[in-house]
Amino acid sequence: MKGKIRIICLAALTLSLSATAQTYRNPILGGDYPDPTIVRDGEDYYMTHSAFDYQPGLTVFHSRDLVHWEPISCALNTYLGSIWAPDISKYGDKYYIYFTVALPRGRKNYVTWAESPYGPWSDPIDLHIANIDPCHAVGENGTRWLFLSNGKRARLTDDGLAIVPGTEETVYAGWRYPSDWITEGFCLEGPKLRKIGEYYYYLNAEGGTAGPPTSHMITVARSRSINGPWENSPYNPLVHTYRNSDRWWSKGHGSLIDTPDGRWMVVYHSYENGFYNLGRQTLMEPVEMTPDGWFKTCDETDIEHEIAAPLPFDTTVGDRYAHLDEFRVGLEWKFYKNYDPSRVSVGDKTVTIRSTGNDMVASPPMLFVAGQHAYEVEVRVTLEGDVKAGIALYYNGGFFMSTGFDRMRRIRHRMGQERGSGAHPNPTETLWLRIRNDRHVVTGEYSYDGTTWQRETWGMDISGYHHNTLYDFQSVLPGLFVYGDGAARFDSFKFTLL
Repeated sequence: MKGKIRIICLAALTLSLSATAQTYRNPILGGDYPDPTIVRDGEDYYMTHSAFDYQPGLTVFHSRDLVHWEPISCALNTYLGSIWAPDISKYGDKYYIYFTVALPRGRKNYVTWAESPYGPWSDPIDLHIANIDPCHAVGENGTRWLFLSNGKRARLTDDGLAIVPGTEETVYAGWRYPSDWITEGFCLEGPKLRKIGEYYYYLNAEGGTAGPPTSHMITVARSRSINGPWENSPYNPLVHTYRNSDRWWSKGHGSLIDTPDGRWMVVYHSYENGFYNLGRQTLMEPVEMTPDGWFKTCDETDIEHEIAAPLPFDTTVGDRYAHLDEFRVGLEWKFYKNYDPSRVSVGDKTVTIRSTGNDMVASPPMLFVAGQHAYEVEVRVTLEGDVKAGIALYYNGGFFMSTGFDRMRRIRHRMGQERGSGAHPNPTETLWLRIRNDRHVVTGEYSYDGTTWQRETWGMDISGYHHNTLYDFQSVLPGLFVYGDGAARFDSFKFTLL
């Protein structure tokens, strides 16, 4: 049919490939990488995610195969509030990231731009429009639009950096899923638009992003014009969790992405059954176009197991954790809410972090995404001044745990409260520390020489540290903390999968 595209299901290609056909397993980014947004420029792919309260925010990732991802830049170094559901796009010779600032007060939308995805990125520009989850789209006559949640849109100026006054309107009512489905609420949000062939395809998230396992989904509508009317897909939803027993819960908020040879994938987020406190992880699966011009997931695809890779990839690509001991703030490492570059000094795989207050809320830790069921973090800590320092597992300012010390004693935190763990044999400024998170069960060890280790007597369970109990859309992240009057030096850092 003229103008319609026929895409063969990628998973079905497995049989026709050679015996060395490559496969991958979800997630493509394990751990807290929610609301993925992705763009292709030639053979290069760029992706970013919701930053929420972590700073620097809006880390941009690069890939050539859609499976291996490397952080390359950070688009937001200013704390404006909780950053929700960005949209990355390229228009002309510039890259744009539109995003929502949702908390602590009201909901506003901003944009930042750059001439390269490697940055530098501009200062954030307030678009002076409310609502959430912005998405950039270009009409058939070249007009630029910002689509938002609740089926709304507004016209952008030609440079994409402001809203044309008086153009906000509601253009879409969503797809009504069956009334007996158990969701968090209707929650029409997360719009993503792509012009493919003769149609604009309009993806939305529905059902709420958390709550019950069967809450979230991706729905599809289409129109021949950016102005509608929008026709809902008879194959809706494109992606959804149907059973509480599934591995991946609350699947939704997706973007379509194509390969240079015309194959299509959908990239979205999901919680993992039993590991809610890892946050929403980034998943990917192939989609096909039906004879009547609608996208649907491949019936042969089982995202619990291996999927045929959309592109060839190099199996020798390095460990995603290989650069952790370089302490690259804005790439692997980030702070909770308050980021002051003057706090951090890095050199020769050693980081010195200056304290900014007398507790872990006033002096937030430096964190990274582990994204694993079981792991161990080890580091040598040297105190500089009258401080307490160590390793934390941090959800938010009210819920975290840690192992640490000051000159006279070892300490720990439980539910954000400091407690003692025992006195040193002699006052010390240096201590080796380990913290182990083995499927939510946390234990600690310490050493005075880096060779002989002693197990702490305490153990904790942190399986309840997640959004459905604590809100904030956060996850449990490991990191390094110091508070008091002075600083702490961290070196000999090790991250080990168990």
